[in-house]
Amino acid sequence: MAYGVLGPTLAGPTVAAGGARVRALLARLLLDAGQVVPLPRLIDDLYGDNPPAGAVNAVQSSVSRLRREVPISYDGSGYRLDIEPDEVDAHRFTRLAGSARSAARDGDFATASAQLTEALALWRGEALADVRSAPFAAAAADRLEESRRQALEDRIEAELHLHPSADAIDELRKLLDVAPLREHTWALLMRSLAAGGRPAEALAAFEQARRVLADELGVDPSAELSAVHTAVLRGPARHRLPAQLTSFVDRQELARAEAALKSARLVTLAGPGGAGKTRLSIEVAGRHPGEACLVELAGTGPADVARTVLDALGLRDTGLRDRSAGPDTLDRLLAALSTRELLLILDNCEHVLSAAAELTGRLLAACPGLRVLATSREPLGVTGEVRVPVAGLPVEAAVRLFAERGAAAGSLLGAEDETAVRQIVRTLDGLPLALELAAARLPVLLVDELARRVDDRFRVLSRGSSTAESRHQTLWNLVAWSWDLLTPPEQTLARAFTVFRGGAGLDAIEQVGGLGPETLDVLDGLVSKSLIERDGARYRMLSTIRAFCAAQGPAPTDRHAEYFLRLAQTADTQLRGPDQLIWLDRLDADRDNLHAAVRHGSDEVALRLVAALSFYWWLRGARGEAAALARELLERAGPADGLAEEYVLCQLNTGLADEHPARYLQALDRPPAQPFLLYLSAFTAGPPRASDEEVVDMQESLRARLRGSPWSEALASIGSGWIALFRGDQPWADREFARALVGFQALGERWGAMLAQSGLAELATARGDHQAARAPMDEALRLAAELRSDVDLAEMLRSRAEIHLLAGDPDGAAADFTESMALATGCGAPEVVASSRIGLARLALRRDDPVTARELAFTALAECPTGWYTADGVRLSIKLVLGQSAADPVEAAHWYRQVVAEAAGPDAANVVATALAALEVP
Repeated sequence: MAYGVLGPTLAGPTVAAGGARVRALLARLLLDAGQVVPLPRLIDDLYGDNPPAGAVNAVQSSVSRLRREVPISYDGSGYRLDIEPDEVDAHRFTRLAGSARSAARDGDFATASAQLTEALALWRGEALADVRSAPFAAAAADRLEESRRQALEDRIEAELHLHPSADAIDELRKLLDVAPLREHTWALLMRSLAAGGRPAEALAAFEQARRVLADELGVDPSAELSAVHTAVLRGPARHRLPAQLTSFVDRQELARAEAALKSARLVTLAGPGGAGKTRLSIEVAGRHPGEACLVELAGTGPADVARTVLDALGLRDTGLRDRSAGPDTLDRLLAALSTRELLLILDNCEHVLSAAAELTGRLLAACPGLRVLATSREPLGVTGEVRVPVAGLPVEAAVRLFAERGAAAGSLLGAEDETAVRQIVRTLDGLPLALELAAARLPVLLVDELARRVDDRFRVLSRGSSTAESRHQTLWNLVAWSWDLLTPPEQTLARAFTVFRGGAGLDAIEQVGGLGPETLDVLDGLVSKSLIERDGARYRMLSTIRAFCAAQGPAPTDRHAEYFLRLAQTADTQLRGPDQLIWLDRLDADRDNLHAAVRHGSDEVALRLVAALSFYWWLRGARGEAAALARELLERAGPADGLAEEYVLCQLNTGLADEHPARYLQALDRPPAQPFLLYLSAFTAGPPRASDEEVVDMQESLRARLRGSPWSEALASIGSGWIALFRGDQPWADREFARALVGFQALGERWGAMLAQSGLAELATARGDHQAARAPMDEALRLAAELRSDVDLAEMLRSRAEIHLLAGDPDGAAADFTESMALATGCGAPEVVASSRIGLARLALRRDDPVTARELAFTALAECPTGWYTADGVRLSIKLVLGQSAADPVEAAHWYRQVVAEAAGPDAANVVATALAALEVP
């Protein structure tokens, strides 16, 4: 820049000459470049409140010296630097920063990042660095430095939108060293740490920010900072909108669907297969403000629609450490979406039309912030539905799509090909999928030849199917034509590929496809012909093509089931070690394939699969799905030689609590092949009904039988610790939880370590050592965050709030109760929402505010479900607070008597004792 104040004062390419007073005058004029600065203001700014008697002459003298370097004019009232403001670095900086903010508001983060990078590059040091002694300089420099910090934050935020990473962590920490009360900077630091795969550090940063704000300002974190904290706890969003592999050709239905979604809560894109409904829905969702999630229903059965939606949203049936039955899938969905703003895309509803329509109606009625965009070959028939027909592309758009896909296949079309292309487009009715399949043939056929063959083939094939809808004829005939042109190995692999659900990786295709070493070359041929799509490291087949290929012969279901059994068994051992997260993601990618293998595998393979997947299902909160699969299997399979353990696990997954699992465990003289059998059996049976001595003998006997299996031994210590805690034997519980923690940490296994840490925290709380409870609870929270269990995060935040409360930290308790409510609401855990809300009510009672406490308690009572153990305990706590906050003694006694009569759930004894004391019952 020719002129500058963002560093030493510049007048031209070098630092301005002259003494301090001359440079200060230049800097002051630069701040108002192009504008007249009145002489009295100049004198005040340069000399302060007590200017010397000769201040006017001194200014005139300084101006005279400056005129040798810069153009200055005088209009009778003051002086003006006659240059354009954009020639001054500070003005150019301000203009670029403002333009970048506008670009960011419009979602153009690339432009925002570029402009902010350019703006920040103008800084050469501290603002007004060499004139800081001038009276005007300090305030002006502070304003400029604040703008610089804001611009740096804006640039980092734009880059986080473009390329989420931890690259800016050092810059953000330096900003916080200077301005530790800037909450937006703390939020950016947490987002950067989380984006860099460092969620534990992000959570620690939140705690540090909370302490700084409380100590310095006496306030809680802002809504922005709390929202980032919640997002970090939840972990990265999954299964939202898939990345698209090809460009999108604009079509008029896009604008119609966007407009319809602004006024209607259910919009259905209805049209034939191959019309591009899925791709269109993703484009609509991508332009919709707010959160959106795609749910693929093509491979889903009618009974599994709600569970598929739950899974796509990244929700769980239960928490990792939950010991209660919990709500069913639909109840959890309704609870999770009741206060959420979300666009839900239900794709391929025609396969499960009635079930999809019923679920959509229930969700829309109960969730006012929900909108649904469905794709189907026919409308759902739900009240309020707006139908947007999706047919073939208009001619010009279809020609453009065909040309783009032809170019992608390596064939550039010229003007001489236009007639033939238009003929192809008309023959294929402008169907996007048909055009893509046809374009894939351009590398081996001239466009004229392709037009002739397509036209001839359809005339022949359509004669026998004149009753079919024309576009269905067109697409089916085109797939048939493509099929006939495949080599025998390509047909074999295409037919075999239909056995996969949700796509497959290369190893699975090689093992299941049956072609051996030539699989990769054959697969390459199918991809180049657009019959199979590559999506990163996985491959998928569109449902229309799958339907045709599946009709050409049986798929290799046995090889498929055997391959995924091997995968599940390998993963099962890895889930109990340091690579747990890697293998969880690996199984997530093939979850549909694993469940399909249970359904179509032989009885033996299916039983082994259920056993191998039991721990995975628990870690992913898929107990409802596991129960349904296990129940289906038990209807067709009974006990088999050599598969007793697998059969017991199948029973336990259904939640059946008969004597068979107990007898099997008592007869075990070695560690079970599937160690998770111990946890499921204990979960089903509940605490042992025996004397303390008998319990100790049972535990020692079990430990002796588990020697040689470190994971099983550590898990047994978890059970032993909780039983000891229930019995009031705190020293025993302490030893057992500590032993379990050492065992799980040695294995690098997060789930078990989380149970051990939460057990140690509960134990410290029971001892009254609330400070000692903080560290293990914080570590349990970190591990739950890594395992992406929102329910456990919510429960443990509520537990940590109780620790804060008992330790005399009401602000910390309020923050954790509020955070727990937000998380529990998002994951559909109404009992945890109610439990955290009643915690806030107890805080209100401590503040001597019974009116607020009563309002919170009645809200909690309305939202707390009934029918399972932990929720019943929460309802007791709610009724106790209603008694404590009642103004009328008669009403208070009414609630206390209900507590005594309904005693159930965790901590019932403590709650009942408090109620009895209030009733003055001995």
